[in-house]
Amino acid sequence: MPRTLVAGVGNIFLGDDGFGVEVAQQLSREEFPCEVHVRDFGIRGLHLAFELLGGDYATTILVDATARGGAPGTIYLIEPEFDASGAPATADAHTMDPQTVFATLKALGGTPGQVWIVGCEPESLDEGIGLSGPVAAAVNEAAQLVRHLVARGSVG
Repeated sequence: MPRTLVAGVGNIFLGDDGFGVEVAQQLSREEFPCEVHVRDFGIRGLHLAFELLGGDYATTILVDATARGGAPGTIYLIEPEFDASGAPATADAHTMDPQTVFATLKALGGTPGQVWIVGCEPESLDEGIGLSGPVAAAVNEAAQLVRHLVARGSVG
């Protein structure tokens, strides 16, 4: 069976940016098939790139706060196209956005396979620990979307 990585990303010290971390923590307490790996990467983008390089994942589901102009708490399912042919990737593990993570992966000789982003519209990315009300309320919906993607087999 192809392997799937569910990667929660974000900074828990910047309010709603901790959304992906919260979803990953919730999902990590659940049982998935052995091919599905749920990890909390937080702000460790370089670690995520190395996990993708060595993990032989056919599919990656990133869970993150994603500002797209909707109402706070809105959940998005995005199938991004990463163009890693541009500028060289930086190796600053604390500021790596998904584009840089996948550029680093490509620079290291890896390929990402299928990538999905389960995003949530943030209300606030100000300093502080804890999700805003609308974003906290969206955690279960995002977790359900990840479960659905894994169960329907569209991610692997």
